[in-house]
Amino acid sequence: MLPKSTKMPAIKDSHIVKIAVKFVDDAATTYYPQLIEFNQRQPLSTIIQNLCSSWGIPDAENYALQFDGINYVTEKNRNEVKNGTVLMLRFSPSKTTNDILETLNGDNHEEKVRVLHGLQVLSADNTFALEFIKEQGLSLIIALIEDVACDETILQYALCSFVCLMEHGTISWDILQPSFIMRNVAFINGSSNWEIVQAALAILENIVQNSNKCALVEKEITLETLLKLLRDSSAHVQQNTIALLNALFIKADDTKRRMLATTLGSKQYRSVINSVITPSMGAEMAHQLYVLQTLTLGLLEQRMKTPMDAQDQDAQEKIKELRRIAFEADGIDPIPDVAARRHHSGAHSGHYKKLGFKCDVNPAQDFFETPPGTLALDCMIYFARNYTQSYTKVVHENSCRADEHECPFGRTSIELVKVLCEIFRIGESPSEQGQEFYPMFFTHDHPFEEFFCICIVVLNRTWKDMRATTEDFVKVFSVVREQIVRSIVGRPASLEDFKAKIHTFTYNTITTLRQQERTSREECESTASAIVSLKGKITPEIRSLIKEQRLGYLIVGTRFCKYSGGKRERDKYWYARLSPNHKVIHYGDCDEKTVPTLEELSNKLPVIDIRQMLVGKECPHMKEMRSKKSSTPLGFSLVPDGSEQTTLDFIAPDEPTFNYWTDGINALLGQPMTSKQLEEDFETLLSMEIKLRLLDTEGVDISKEPPPIPPEPENYDFCFDS
Repeated sequence: MLPKSTKMPAIKDSHIVKIAVKFVDDAATTYYPQLIEFNQRQPLSTIIQNLCSSWGIPDAENYALQFDGINYVTEKNRNEVKNGTVLMLRFSPSKTTNDILETLNGDNHEEKVRVLHGLQVLSADNTFALEFIKEQGLSLIIALIEDVACDETILQYALCSFVCLMEHGTISWDILQPSFIMRNVAFINGSSNWEIVQAALAILENIVQNSNKCALVEKEITLETLLKLLRDSSAHVQQNTIALLNALFIKADDTKRRMLATTLGSKQYRSVINSVITPSMGAEMAHQLYVLQTLTLGLLEQRMKTPMDAQDQDAQEKIKELRRIAFEADGIDPIPDVAARRHHSGAHSGHYKKLGFKCDVNPAQDFFETPPGTLALDCMIYFARNYTQSYTKVVHENSCRADEHECPFGRTSIELVKVLCEIFRIGESPSEQGQEFYPMFFTHDHPFEEFFCICIVVLNRTWKDMRATTEDFVKVFSVVREQIVRSIVGRPASLEDFKAKIHTFTYNTITTLRQQERTSREECESTASAIVSLKGKITPEIRSLIKEQRLGYLIVGTRFCKYSGGKRERDKYWYARLSPNHKVIHYGDCDEKTVPTLEELSNKLPVIDIRQMLVGKECPHMKEMRSKKSSTPLGFSLVPDGSEQTTLDFIAPDEPTFNYWTDGINALLGQPMTSKQLEEDFETLLSMEIKLRLLDTEGVDISKEPPPIPPEPENYDFCFDS
């Protein structure tokens, strides 16, 4: 009897994926979806021809495949088609463009509205946009916008479509004529349709940033108009208004910037800007406010980097005024000796020494160092003029102390301004991802100087609490910096809130906090054999716990900003998350607030298909970011197997997110986790675990009642199959 033949398992072709394709025509004819094998090596035209033949659809050349959204499948992105993908058979970009242009050139108003409504959706796809622009569709949209007789509904859709088409960067903004710019100015000045105003603001912002016609926009758009929009419009219009304001600020010369900052610092503008700062504002609004804060504080850079000129009479007068306010305001001559009064320079030198200048003979030399340069003198004279009582109290209190315990007002003020410039990064350009702004800086016309006045009083109190001498200068500023940094956490709403908060961080409070941290660190770093042995036993548990946390973070997922050409695309986001079984990374487009479910994220990258992860400058998409000096290398890329597949590129919104994702990916790939955050988390958890295991329970009141049972979960779907 012959032995039975053993059937060998079929070898899986990695270039073939199983997908579904749907088709719905305008006549609403029922076409059952097709389940097909999508061969990545087969031309798209052949796949489309086969689909059309199966459905009995003629003219296959007029059709194309779309992802379940708006993006067309092309030879460049076809590798994004994975097992389980659902595609749509639609008219091709060329056919769709011809149909739209034919309708727009006709007279049927309802049809125009219909196709324009669809156009603003289609325009987001780069493939369609290129075809539409090639067929002169953009020129037709511009003509519609410039037509003063254009219907408002058509105008609204046309403007939104224009913005989407231009965002692809195919056409230069320099092509736009003054008539088009003036038309958009008219919308901002006179339209009551917020959709139209929002689009017009976006257009003018791009013209300011990306064309040579900035001067025309600057001339025609007044601050009064922008103020009115901030006060009376919708949230999206307010966001675009601040974005236009920032663009004008960036393009203006130094003189115009200062005039603009002065106007924005006025009470009416501050109150309006504060009104848009709400807990519910989106990430884009936070970014625009951060940019505005960075730009306004950046005006201090010139003074910060300018050393005092010994021949500058205005600066010399300020120094003299500091002396007069401190020692002559009460009309009492502090040096009654007649002979001493004959030597004014010697007397003044004594005053300047009591004021705490390093060079009491020529205090101007104290302001030669940059930073903080003459900015320090500006802050000191502001304090003396506006808070005279506090100023004289600080100076006179130190005059009464022994020389070794005297807090030198001049020297400490100069160092304090330098510290504040470092904390708030004065002079740095706004980053693409930044959202950290402080509402208190929008509550006063001289916010930095006011902030200094609060801090200099705290500094003097801290010096006194520490019973410091001049040898303790560095130690005092270490404490003061910590007081300031801890006090700005949580974004104080006003300078008064900051003042109240920093007064709670006394020297004793900071000392207690430091002692707690030091004790914890010393316990963790103990070299006792028992502790070392305990560390060795629990280290694997801690690392396993951190790994679980990282993977849990990836399962929850993260919203990322979209980037194009090295620049962040406004209001465009995508979401990525790991499946609960740790086998697949799901990703896809999303909006600013909602968190998409796994089913809503149509794109998938199996973990098993990831060959390696690239980080920082190794990533292909970070090359466009290298020229931006303020950008942080928070990019990473996942490289799939197969040279034909493109990388999945990320730019994390902040450093913790970057650390969690790169650690999580390394864990999935079986690689060691290497982020700085890993070591910090490890030390923290190790310290806590050691304390818990060494905790003496004698005398501890153990609750007789068990803890309450937590509420039941919303569902019991704890298992997920990709």
